[in-house]
Formats: sequence, structure tokens, C-alpha cells
Amino acid sequence: MGHRAPEGYTSVAPWVVTDDTGALLDFITAAFDGEELARVPIEDGTIGHGEIRVGDTVVLAFDRRPDWPVMPSLLRVYVPDADAAMAAAVAHGAQVVTEAADSAWGDRGGRVRDPFGNIWWVVSRVEDVAPDRAWARMSEPKYAEAMRMAQETLDAALSGRATGVASAPRRPSH
Repeated sequence: MGHRAPEGYTSVAPWVVTDDTGALLDFITAAFDGEELARVPIEDGTIGHGEIRVGDTVVLAFDRRPDWPVMPSLLRVYVPDADAAMAAAVAHGAQVVTEAADSAWGDRGGRVRDPFGNIWWVVSRVEDVAPDRAWARMSEPKYAEAMRMAQETLDAALSGRATGVASAPRRPSH
């Protein structure tokens, strides 16, 4: 199966449904250096279609109808500097879910909840780590604590509980 997406698009594209797609596009532009490609209003004044490029990915979005459920998205964005991007996101109304930390597999990042309820994993690749080395590092206190916090804070954010739960990852046997 070959790549069949149009030029400039990836094979899989995330859709974000929000109550204010125009503001979402503005937030992504400001926080993650997005490049707005389309903002198409429809007769009732809502946004029927929006597109914004972040890095090599086009994120698609449109406004939620009043009788549709709220559907927050979970998105990961690779940026040159995770700390700076998280700070920009917070400056534009996001709230920190998980403080930035270094991972065993070579990323640095954390999570923010944007003003529309979506949770963004904001990460930078800071080093290339071979899989065997990454699994070995998972037992080092610094990385084990970062993984625990990542799991607990996401669980708390999604469940609405004051504290979340975590479970240490197990290396797949295959």
C-alpha cells in the first residue's frame, strides 16, 4: 500500500472538533508555529472546515454542533524546543498537565491542555537512544519518575480525579 495522500499531507490526519475553531487555529499558530491553510465559514457563522500545518502534519478542525458531544483530542507535537513551546502555549491560555521532563527514549517534553480541552504532548527529540538502552534507562530513577508522573498526570486530567494512577511499563517479549 503506497502513500496516496495529496502532496503536503500525511496518510493519517487528526481532526479536532471544538466550540471555537477560529480560536483553536489562532492558538496553534501562536503556540506551535502553525501555518493556517484554510478557515471556511458556513452559513450559520461557524467554521465548517479548517486546516493548519504544524511541521509536516496538517491538523483538520471544525466547529462542534450544539447537540454533538464534546470530543477533546489527544495530540502529540514535535517542536524544536519543548520548554519554549509549552511556555508559549501557557502564554496563550493552555494549562500544564505534565511538567516537561526527559524520557528514557530521548525525548524531552510534557503536556498542556489547550483552552478548548485538547491535550497536547509537546516534545522535542534531544538524543537518539537505541531501544535496548531506552529499556535499560527505564529503571533509572530519573526516567522511572518521569514515566510515573506522565502516567499519573494524564490519568488525573482525563479521569477528573485529584490524583492519577500509574503502572511501570513492561518490555514486550517479541
